[in-house]
Amino acid sequence: MTDTVVAMHMSDGLLDVPAVVLFWLVAVGGVGFCSMRARRDLDDRTAPMAGLVTAFVFAVQMINFPILPGASGHLLGGALVALLVGPYVGALCVAIVLAVQALLFADGGLTTLGANITNMALISTFVGYGVVVALRGLARRGRGGLVATAFVAAFLGTVAASLGFVLQYAVGGAAGLSLGTVFGLMVGFHALIGIGEGVITAATVAAVAAIRPDLVHALRGSAPALALRTVS
Repeated sequence: MTDTVVAMHMSDGLLDVPAVVLFWLVAVGGVGFCSMRARRDLDDRTAPMAGLVTAFVFAVQMINFPILPGASGHLLGGALVALLVGPYVGALCVAIVLAVQALLFADGGLTTLGANITNMALISTFVGYGVVVALRGLARRGRGGLVATAFVAAFLGTVAASLGFVLQYAVGGAAGLSLGTVFGLMVGFHALIGIGEGVITAATVAAVAAIRPDLVHALRGSAPALALRTVS
């Protein structure tokens, strides 16, 4: 049986024209705001890291992992970029990935690119970062705390993005599916995808922190973060 990819990417025709326009406006406004705020976070360390993070998210989004028999998903990357380069730079990284995927690989529709950016670049990233802020004390205690924080941020960011998808469909869904069906499929499957997202995010952030904790945005200004270098 061929796997069904339960992806966050909305395809063309899934939303009606008013909804498409609305979420393009949300995406443009959100990306514009992030562009202005990102200037404060970009420096000699962050700029190269942002490029690496963008390339990494692009690569791992192309890899699907099984979640149930007949269904698979892929990394969203919102919490990962928030942890490593902050929410504003991170949202721009994911938005660039989504634009390249839509334009060059037909992964997600062009008309619904605004909706996809809203869900994966904005909602996922900022919800993930909100969790990081709430658990920053835990994250800075050591490797275990950082791993736990990264996992929870990635899980909740993924589920929040799926709820964004459901909200968008409620506003202007055009696929003929009931809202209850969309809610059950998207939130249910993405709760499972969130577990995989959490594992990948936690492992990636822990690996970076073990070598260069100064490159992890969530650990900036934390003296205990230096101890992560010595933890295997």
